[in-house]
Amino acid sequence: MDRLWRSRGNFLLRYSFGFASPRIAFSPFLYSQREIASSLINSMQSKRVLLRIESFKMGYIGSHGVAALHKYKYSGVDHSYVAKYVLQPFWSRCVNFFPLWMPPNMITLMGFMFLVTSALLGYIYSPRLDSPPPRWVHFAHGLLLFLYQTFDAVDGKQARRTNSSSPLGELFDHGCDALACAFETMAFGSTAMCGRSSFWFWVISAVPFYCATWEHFFTNTLILPAINGPTEGLMLIYFCHFFTAIVGAQWWAQEFGKSMPFFSWLPLVYEIPTYTVVLFIMIVFCVIPTVSYNVYNVYKVVQARKGSMLLALAMLYPFVVLMGGVLAWDYLSPSDIMGNYPHLVILGTGLAFGFLVGRMILAHLCDEPKGLKTGMCMSLLYLPFAIANALTARLNDGVPLVDESLVLLGYCVFTVGLYLHFATSVVHEITSALGIYCFRITRKEA
Repeated sequence: MDRLWRSRGNFLLRYSFGFASPRIAFSPFLYSQREIASSLINSMQSKRVLLRIESFKMGYIGSHGVAALHKYKYSGVDHSYVAKYVLQPFWSRCVNFFPLWMPPNMITLMGFMFLVTSALLGYIYSPRLDSPPPRWVHFAHGLLLFLYQTFDAVDGKQARRTNSSSPLGELFDHGCDALACAFETMAFGSTAMCGRSSFWFWVISAVPFYCATWEHFFTNTLILPAINGPTEGLMLIYFCHFFTAIVGAQWWAQEFGKSMPFFSWLPLVYEIPTYTVVLFIMIVFCVIPTVSYNVYNVYKVVQARKGSMLLALAMLYPFVVLMGGVLAWDYLSPSDIMGNYPHLVILGTGLAFGFLVGRMILAHLCDEPKGLKTGMCMSLLYLPFAIANALTARLNDGVPLVDESLVLLGYCVFTVGLYLHFATSVVHEITSALGIYCFRITRKEA
């Protein structure tokens, strides 16, 4: 009887699953019932994967991308000593406060909402980012940023703890981090009373972030150096918030010689606002070395693969055009958009930046060819209209064709719509492809 069952099992394998193991399909009477059942299960799982791949013909993810998602494994290295010896032990204890049923993406979203709250506080108490908010607001900014950093680190530990790591988690996490650049800029702008210069603080956070994502795309490993933004950078910022709660926001706006009397002998920086000096120091000692390190790592990979460095650099084109377009709009603007509406400029540009980063991360997850992704340029479509409208003011006695406050609102609506469409579509496509949920740990029924 057992012999007959094995023979029937081979018949089923041969004629029900064309892609079943040839070893079993053509070897009757050699395998146990357990082996045949295991092969049936594996074959059924393979069939489900193939059906999912065949069903993805359109959208942000193609059939090749679905296959790549099933094979993708995250790789990252953090060389920070502060993270290794101070923060990692703290985060390892914090993760135990979260129940096992809580999905990692929910922790990520909660951490991101801390920064949204912080940005809203900055807008309420400093609408143009040039007036001092109450001192408790600075303390709240620091605390909320600390909570964001903690939740952002704990989500990965929760994913490993619950065995729910996935490519969607990486996209969701880094996508929120990209938007966090804009929301934390609005919070810090109110703390340091940066006014229109707040946009440049967004630039010095966005440039290293984009270049690190670009490097990850080529090297397949996210490398954080001994001193990096997610660890020491965020720590420096929330300590600045706590420090401002003690000395007051005016400390940042006054001349550097008054804020730092022991540097009063320096002739070039004595009369420059303190936040401007800090901005230049960050550019020289943080941004330039970090970006140089990213470019060098990409160059090594491209040379090893005998590829084109120009093709690799082409992936930076949309981000450069985004920054250049916004700066050109501000230069031509008769309304001083960065001075009068800094929150709208940073929010709209930050969402466009989030779209660029999200598309690049998705290209990496789906193993797309290296080079410029034309779909990324969707985030740039609004800028020609905004620049053209600002140019009309030069021909019409300083009055633009459309009021610039409305143009800015339209810019934010456009980027919000673009980002939400991308985010919701990609989440739906990845969860359908992998058979998982975004905010539940349990897998979908096949």
